[in-house]
Amino acid sequence: MVKMEFQLLRLVRSCRSQPGVPAAGWRGVIAAGILSLSVLSPLPTSWGTVAKASSIHSPKTSAGTKQSTGGPVQVTAAENFWGSIATQVGGNRVKVTSIITNPDTDPHDYEPKPTDARLVANAKYVILNGAGYDAWGQKLLGANPVGGRKVLNIGDLVGKHEGDNPHIWYSPAYVSQAVNQIAADLESLDPADAAYFEQQNKQFNTVTLKPYHQLIGAIKQKYQGTAVGSTESIFVYMADALGLNLTTPPGFMNVIAENQDPTAADKATFDQQVEQKQIKVLVYNKQTVTPDTTALEQKAKAAGIPTVGITETLAPPTLSFQVWQDKQLQALQQALAKSTGQ
Repeated sequence: MVKMEFQLLRLVRSCRSQPGVPAAGWRGVIAAGILSLSVLSPLPTSWGTVAKASSIHSPKTSAGTKQSTGGPVQVTAAENFWGSIATQVGGNRVKVTSIITNPDTDPHDYEPKPTDARLVANAKYVILNGAGYDAWGQKLLGANPVGGRKVLNIGDLVGKHEGDNPHIWYSPAYVSQAVNQIAADLESLDPADAAYFEQQNKQFNTVTLKPYHQLIGAIKQKYQGTAVGSTESIFVYMADALGLNLTTPPGFMNVIAENQDPTAADKATFDQQVEQKQIKVLVYNKQTVTPDTTALEQKAKAAGIPTVGITETLAPPTLSFQVWQDKQLQALQQALAKSTGQ
């Protein structure tokens, strides 16, 4: 030990005696010398006191569990509505990036960019809608294989596959399933923060989504069985949850969602429903506009039928999932009140 201290003293004197060498320079030399000497001879017990003290107390989460030392879980969501939910369930233990955020983008036909591939490659957790809605996301996963990455395909989770209605986030029941699965997956990826994610999940389901569920319940109680129309299949799941009678020909809604032309028979049926005011409200997708849907919207307005526009992704993109949905439900509630007089 004495020999080691003598060597360090010689090193200090040697550095200080060199003209023109700044203090920062010889201090770095001394630090390197300490490191190399410590390999040959243990440091004095007093020198290690600070290091030992800093390792005694592990950081804790608010739930009293050890905090993950790997930083927040990197999450990539194909669409921002799922990204919003993951952000709120994950709290400050996740960093979420959504690929599709522009309300003018049609997720069906999206062409991924190199930056999207990097997001997927760097993510520890990837969330896809599935059911054929974002098949490009599955291709990105295949092109960027990463060990230890967890993938949630929500279509698979709820039993919906390509060819089924992919607008899963418009089903309150499917949203609840997705929320719970996201929380469970985050617990699996970051077990140290499991209690935190459980609390976040409970808060989101019971408090954050409460107005959303209350609006759905209120509309169903007052307007159940009311006939409504929709320009495409985006509204099917929500109409069912609300107890509304969606009378639009399914074939019409499905082909519009796929950017195809409806049959003459389906067009004639829908036109008749609007012109004869057989529906009380027309719901249309703002992000899927065709000459047929525009014509129906104009005919509905001419007939005095209230119209309600909804979107596939958050609009504006700064809104949370629940605020976005609440605003659309409130608009529908007002339209139903106006058309029915209730």
